[in-house]
Amino acid sequence: MDSLRALDPAKVIDTIAALHRRISERFPGAGLAGVCRELHAIAKESSARARQISSRNLPLRLAIFTLLAVGAVGLVWIARLVYLFPRSADNVYSVLQGLEAAANLVVLLGAAMFFLFRIEERLKRRDALQALHELRSIVHVIDMHQLTKDPSLAVTVAGKTASSPLRVLSPFEVARYLDYCSEMVSLTSKVAVLFAQGFPDPVVTEVVSDIERVAAGLSQKIWQKIMILQSLAVLPAAAGSPAASPAARPPVPTAV
Repeated sequence: MDSLRALDPAKVIDTIAALHRRISERFPGAGLAGVCRELHAIAKESSARARQISSRNLPLRLAIFTLLAVGAVGLVWIARLVYLFPRSADNVYSVLQGLEAAANLVVLLGAAMFFLFRIEERLKRRDALQALHELRSIVHVIDMHQLTKDPSLAVTVAGKTASSPLRVLSPFEVARYLDYCSEMVSLTSKVAVLFAQGFPDPVVTEVVSDIERVAAGLSQKIWQKIMILQSLAVLPAAAGSPAASPAARPPVPTAV
């Protein structure tokens, strides 16, 4: 598949691995690094599962065609019996009953064929939905990690309470932490796309789209926090306060 027209699973996995190294170097021992490590493991598993789902299940198809062949042979045998059945006034009714039974058998066989042809699709859909459930869950785990990382640390309305979360990061570090969360959310949605890319099932595609919508909403919320942090770092300079000097002003978050 052309890498310019479709996601390359290997590059997605490498990007997550690089992000994990960046988080570990910036925040040693942070829980977010553990979540990213878990996301990296899930991405590798999901890549293998997506590849398996998109491939043909040859043993299952062979079993299905064998069952269909047996059913077809059975129909031919029944038709042959009806054709060779002696025709007389006494057994016309029996022949009609046999034809009705054969018609019912044809209908049942057709329903069985439809079910067998769809069974591979159903099995693939089940496996894809199980994997997508893991990805949806990890998006919410990332959301929990960024929940208390907000610009309120720069604004003091009242003193801390006994239940206030511990805030030890500088505005720059908070912005980097939030940026890492945004990247993780985006990469999680890209891992989900791998399933819809190789198996364009309507149900799977809708679940993938739902994960993307959740990820986009969370990413937007995170970047609103980052923009607030950036504005708080720039506003003193616009107001002409002494804090506008480079030494006193906290650094504006930039990508690393």
